Amino acid sequence: MKLSILGARVIDPASGLDQVTDIHVEACKIVALGAAPAGFVPVDTIDAKGLVAAPGLVDLNVALREPGYSRKGSIVSETRAAAAGGVTSLCCPPKTKPVLDTSAVAELILDRAREAGNTKVFPIGALSKGLDGEQLAELVALRDAGCVAFGNGLESFRNTRTLCRALEYAATFDLTVIFNSQDHDLAEGGLAHEGPTASFLGLPGIPETAETVALARDLLLVEQSGVRAHFSQLTSARGVALIAQAQARGLPVTADVALYQLILTDEALIDFSSLYHVQPPLRTRADRDGLRAAVKSGVVSAISSHHQPHERDAKLAPFGATEPGISSVELLLPLAMTLVEDGLLDLPTLLARLSTGPAEALRLPAGKLAVGGPADIVLFDPAASTIAGETWLSKGENCPFIGHTLPGVVRYTLVDGRISHQA
Repeated sequence: MKLSILGARVIDPASGLDQVTDIHVEACKIVALGAAPAGFVPVDTIDAKGLVAAPGLVDLNVALREPGYSRKGSIVSETRAAAAGGVTSLCCPPKTKPVLDTSAVAELILDRAREAGNTKVFPIGALSKGLDGEQLAELVALRDAGCVAFGNGLESFRNTRTLCRALEYAATFDLTVIFNSQDHDLAEGGLAHEGPTASFLGLPGIPETAETVALARDLLLVEQSGVRAHFSQLTSARGVALIAQAQARGLPVTADVALYQLILTDEALIDFSSLYHVQPPLRTRADRDGLRAAVKSGVVSAISSHHQPHERDAKLAPFGATEPGISSVELLLPLAMTLVEDGLLDLPTLLARLSTGPAEALRLPAGKLAVGGPADIVLFDPAASTIAGETWLSKGENCPFIGHTLPGVVRYTLVDGRISHQA
């Protein structure tokens, strides 16, 4: 289908484009920016005056919960929610049931994602069989089945020699490894950041060193093995400082942060609301400021939702007995726009951290508006407001932002030139 998007403010962080112009789409591709090609007659048009057109957002961590956890979410429900948040490409972590450590599971996820058609899905394969940290998964077979990177989530390798061998093997085949750096022993049993808030509430703490000790080890192993590495879900100012030092030494490392870590602190736990129970935990205002500075400077090149939908019962027990995680991909763009509203980032920089940065971190074919490239586009109204939860598509309603008024409204999300979400 031929489609013209007329009069939008087009922002493409990859090329530096920021101007009011038109976008013309044919056969799933962008065929022109500005004037239409000779002989191009659109079948449909979108009047985008007053809207911003940007590359479709790229989210590096969206738990789809399928297969195995259908009470929490499904590929259909969670990709639909992602499209409503402006996301056109997402990565799903390997913690499924069965674990995403075989080609069959990867192919199942990809087949169902294609059937749903709401977003493009890029699976993250398990680095070890069963995520148990003992035996290496079949990484090359998983790559050939469509996995774009490999990680073990918060399930750490207890044997550093085994982890080192895994990284050396991954480096041999130029595979990207994703680290969620948290020392198992230091974090074991913890529920909140170890500090005054946790002490006041009587909650067992997870010290900042649970992240920095593991991160220092992981960075040294990356340097030794030469593997491409992405550090996910950083939570501390000292943690992003270690990443900055590694990048300055020339290590091939990138990093992302969960969007809610840029907004919330451990002070949100003061009423024991399980909606703020996340792992790794919310940390201090100083840590949040450090994360924000790293995002602004580009040390952290990606902002992700780290979307974890849960059924209602998972958050109804006392704080320590609830399951960690926030359902937030549906609000990715409006929540991120609060960073612009508060003057922390300008709009082009924010869009870079939501599209170009994450796409480049995992070498995904996404995150830019280029002639000949896929027509994955988000159109949003920066002057309008979203009332979070007014409509809700995710199966998981475990979101502390429901009821809040947020800046910006996603009007259209287009995947390969086809409208997958329309407000």
